[in-house]
Amino acid sequence: MQTFVDPDLLDRLRMGPLATHLDAYLKRIEQEGFLPSSVPMQIYAIARFSNWLQTRQLDLHQVDDGAVERFLRRDPGIVHSGEAAPLRRILAMLREMGLTPAKAPEARNCQQRRIDEYRRYLLQERGLAEASLLNYVPFIEQLLSDRFTLSEMNLSELTARDVTRFLQLHAGQLSHGRARLLVTALRSFLRYLRHQGEIPVDLAGCVPSVAAWSLSSVPKFLPAGSVQQVLDHCERDTPEGRRNYAVLLLLARLGLRACEIVSLSLDDIDWGNGRLTVRCKGGRWAQLPLVSDVGEAIAVYLRSGRPRCVCRNVFLRHRAPIRGFADSTTVSSIVRRALIRSGIDSTRKGAHLFRHTLATDLLRNGASLDEIGELLRHRSPNTTAVYAKVDLSALRTLALPWPGGGR
Repeated sequence: MQTFVDPDLLDRLRMGPLATHLDAYLKRIEQEGFLPSSVPMQIYAIARFSNWLQTRQLDLHQVDDGAVERFLRRDPGIVHSGEAAPLRRILAMLREMGLTPAKAPEARNCQQRRIDEYRRYLLQERGLAEASLLNYVPFIEQLLSDRFTLSEMNLSELTARDVTRFLQLHAGQLSHGRARLLVTALRSFLRYLRHQGEIPVDLAGCVPSVAAWSLSSVPKFLPAGSVQQVLDHCERDTPEGRRNYAVLLLLARLGLRACEIVSLSLDDIDWGNGRLTVRCKGGRWAQLPLVSDVGEAIAVYLRSGRPRCVCRNVFLRHRAPIRGFADSTTVSSIVRRALIRSGIDSTRKGAHLFRHTLATDLLRNGASLDEIGELLRHRSPNTTAVYAKVDLSALRTLALPWPGGGR
């Protein structure tokens, strides 16, 4: 702690009701990876706030968001930059310690309450995963906002014409996959409203299907040798570069999904037996072999790249606050930057591109669809069957002769 901040400065700034909690705050921001150079500014801000509390005879039980906002606006027309973040950070810490009142729930309007109730229904009664809610709730929020923009929300006024108009307005602007999600979300919500007695008739029947033919799409993948080109151009001289290289290898060698990399924990790596435990879609678990180059890349990152942190996630942010990736977007960003750096032009630049490429390469090298499905952890053989379309050599043996074609 003494190497993190000048002890004499710390003693001078111990004042007011927050004085005894500075050490806990310093320990927290040190664990979160803040640089020592940022500490004095944070401690000065907390000391000014603590002194302000003392002059107004406010104790910790009266410290809340309102007190912080009043302090930040103490000088009309003057912005005290750099104060808001540390004050909100120490307020969150005090709440966790039970020293200040819990954050008051925000006022919810009628629409938001209905959305919250629908979310609970999906989670508790339908058993959907949190990630699935991201595909449902935004569409429902948009439907209610469009329909009840100029009037108070009354779900009993919702009609088939409203639903049809909403679909005509938005479905055409979406990709095929997103349009199907929109239809699924609308049907789910309308059935929920009918079940709750909010609407007199079942409007789900007026939601049309999006045309879809089984196995109609072709997986997007990189040409042979492109993945190795991406890996060869990956920077490995910096901590962040070592992290990104390990992430790319997990995508390229094991076909992990972005969400599986985000949730990967240090406890999921069995170094002795060379196994990796992966949290799959739908709450399932799977064990994969920790191949040598992947294991070596992860080990190098853990030894000389991963920031010191109490967080158990394998892959961490490299900017304060130090913690695991927020979501799958970070993994896709790593892939996109790696493709640009290696000079590979691809219409798709997400993390799933490597998964499709791995399956395609395995098929070209003689692996069966069953073996590919087992590695990619597909629950249905139909999911793997789409890769048969890219095996042109095998498809030629099935092609019928075309009358008048080349002899």
